[in-house]
Amino acid sequence: MNAARILVAAVVLSVTGAAAGQSPQDLLQKNGCTACHAIDKKVIGPAYNDVSVKYKGDASAPAKLMTKVKQGGAGVWGSVPMPPNTQVSDADNKAMVTYILGLKK
Repeated sequence: MNAARILVAAVVLSVTGAAAGQSPQDLLQKNGCTACHAIDKKVIGPAYNDVSVKYKGDASAPAKLMTKVKQGGAGVWGSVPMPPNTQVSDADNKAMVTYILGLKK
C-alpha cells in the first residue's frame, strides 16, 4: 500500500511544474509571462512589483489574479489587453500568483 501511494505521489509531482521543483521565476518564463512582464519595470504589462503593491492586503487578490491569468483581462493597467493563458496549469498559476503577490518593492 505504501508503494502505491509513493507511485501516485511521484506521478502527480511529475505532471505539474510547480510541484516538480521549478522556481516561480522558471514558471513565469516557461509559461511565457516574461514576454510581457518583468519584476521591476513595465514591459507591455505592469511590473510584478507594481502588481504586488496594488493588491497588498486584498484577500481576494489571489483568486482574482489566477482568474485573470486564465481568462485574460483589460482595463486595469491600461488599454493593452492580457490574452487568456488557458495552457497554464492550476498549480503553476497558483505558484506564480503567490510569488508575485509576495514581492516587496
